[in-house]
Amino acid sequence: MTGETNLTTLLKNMTPVLNEGNYVYCTVSSLHGIDTADILGLFKETEGFTIILKKEIADQLKLDYSYTAAWITLSIHSSLAATGLTAAFATALAQEGISCNVVAAYYHDHIFVAKEDADSAMAALKNLSNQ
Repeated sequence: MTGETNLTTLLKNMTPVLNEGNYVYCTVSSLHGIDTADILGLFKETEGFTIILKKEIADQLKLDYSYTAAWITLSIHSSLAATGLTAAFATALAQEGISCNVVAAYYHDHIFVAKEDADSAMAALKNLSNQ
């Protein structure tokens, strides 16, 4: 199952879902002492590992972070080869003054926005989907 590639279909059926909780981005030089089951997202960069996890877990581990986010999942199974979806929702959010950080996973796109922008982001995404 490769996912949807048609931009019109993706936008019409993307159905954003606001996941519960507060999420943070942290950077660590090693994953030692961090339960991988607690990691929502992981990316290895030259400088170290960027991890996304629930704020309370980062607090328990005494990890530094400077950004607390809400996590929105677009529930449509989008293809990794689809073009235009990220540009469309990033533009819609930017028009509302909302910054977004995107993780494209195998089945869905995941958008992290500042926690205080969650409701406005959901409204903007729903409006985009209804156009």
